[in-house]
Amino acid sequence: MRKPAILLVAILLPLSLLAQNDNNDKVTFTGSIQSDVLFPQEDQNIGAEKYDEWALTNSYADLHMMSKNVDVGARVEFMRFPLPGFENDFKGWGLANIYAKMHTEKLEITLGNFYEQFGSGFILRTYEERSLGIDNSLLGARVMAKPLKGVTLKALSGYQRRYWSYNDALISGGDVELSIDQWSKAMQDNGTFVTLGASFVNKHERTEDIFVDATHKLNLPENVNAFDVRARVQKGNVSLLAEYAQKSQDPTFDNRYTYGKGNVAMLSASYSKRGMSLLLQAKRSENMAFRSRRTTNGTSSFINHLPAFTLDHTYALAALYPYATQTAGEWAYQAELGYTFKRKTFLGGKYGTNVKVNFSHVHGIDSNAPVGDMAGTDGPGSAFWKWGKGMYYQDLNVQIDKRLTKDFKVNLMYMNQFYNMTVVEGEGGMVHSNIFVADGKYKFNNKLTLRGELQYLTTGEDQGDWAFALLELSVLPHLMFTVSDMYNCGETDLHYYQGLVTCNFGSHRIQAGYGRTRAGYNCSGGVCRYVPASKGFTVSYNYNF
Repeated sequence: MRKPAILLVAILLPLSLLAQNDNNDKVTFTGSIQSDVLFPQEDQNIGAEKYDEWALTNSYADLHMMSKNVDVGARVEFMRFPLPGFENDFKGWGLANIYAKMHTEKLEITLGNFYEQFGSGFILRTYEERSLGIDNSLLGARVMAKPLKGVTLKALSGYQRRYWSYNDALISGGDVELSIDQWSKAMQDNGTFVTLGASFVNKHERTEDIFVDATHKLNLPENVNAFDVRARVQKGNVSLLAEYAQKSQDPTFDNRYTYGKGNVAMLSASYSKRGMSLLLQAKRSENMAFRSRRTTNGTSSFINHLPAFTLDHTYALAALYPYATQTAGEWAYQAELGYTFKRKTFLGGKYGTNVKVNFSHVHGIDSNAPVGDMAGTDGPGSAFWKWGKGMYYQDLNVQIDKRLTKDFKVNLMYMNQFYNMTVVEGEGGMVHSNIFVADGKYKFNNKLTLRGELQYLTTGEDQGDWAFALLELSVLPHLMFTVSDMYNCGETDLHYYQGLVTCNFGSHRIQAGYGRTRAGYNCSGGVCRYVPASKGFTVSYNYNF
């Protein structure tokens, strides 16, 4: 990554001088520092390994200079001795991100590393998610223009970051978005908003030698094209979104080097008013793994993103079996109803009652995949509307948020979950669980608050039942003390305890603790990373300026 960095520094220096020499331009600096440190200890009971290093850390430092028409920035990362789960490709340190951005009211040009998303991300989404170890930014050029009222145009080209290098494939694309209501005063007066969008992405990747057998080599396409069309309509309290994307032939590791096309279709509807909200979503995807390196597996090198349509749970046991989107294909549905019972009614009581019901269901698509190796063929066929044989995931949860007194508030949750461990993790069968959560918060005064959680997961599969308890004491404005324990009372009889002290002073946040971390999957938006078990002292530092 040193060669592109040297080139971009040569670009950034004159641009920064240009910004500073503009007498009418105020230059501001912002940035952040984040450092997460583990002092590891071996623990054979939970599978925590012994490390040669006395400390492991993932550290980041960002600096941005902003002016009226020019912004520049860079990020340095230090992961020479990375945290557990980041050991292999993540290991290293250096200048990981650098950019220069020139912008006016109607034009924006970015050189260097940048992030972008077209529509819902079905054919392009680059982003950073440090907890998952994802930074798939593009290094190149991006242009955004607003030539007319209600018209936004984007064009980009670049190479995608993969850990400490860049993949060889050149990613290029364009996007147009039209806000139709901006052209009609009648629509604006009527509260009607219509947005139409279309996107195109091309991956140019040199061919390579991949053999079906000892004598037959695959003829791989150097260009893979993908397009996306979408429409959003909002009228009053109702919003509708329809989106469709398709990808040309793209033989990769994900689809076992077959030549079938990929597609994804989504329909989303929502309704909201004071005291009530409703969301309905459906998505069907097939063969939509879109990477900048065809031979890669895992979470890296994805050009696109397919949302999971499952709720991202924050409670520990509710998040024990998170779902990861299956790029080979799936039908996914989600429905959510939120309702507030008014104050001084039978169900609302003195302070009102908030109820939220969420239902998610993910099922396999129909497939007539033949037995054996399919490399070099068109791959499995699939009827669009027909389900396959397997359920991948299902989650029904009910949450009740209720203030009982002026100072005491509770949140209760029940969750019924089906998790196909074989589909998501490769083995383990179907895990059916029931999860109960009670979360209470009591405010003693303006400075002292105590929050507690009790959770229980019951299942007859995998490792059996789990229990979780947490106490959190907040002493405003600077301190918070947390103790917790996750206990497997089914198969292993192990405790995963944690003790944490958090200090906030202005822009500084320091957290120190000690405990065990269970091996498992950390997920966000259907993207998951396996985290091995660990034990030891932890220190986290965050600073924003």
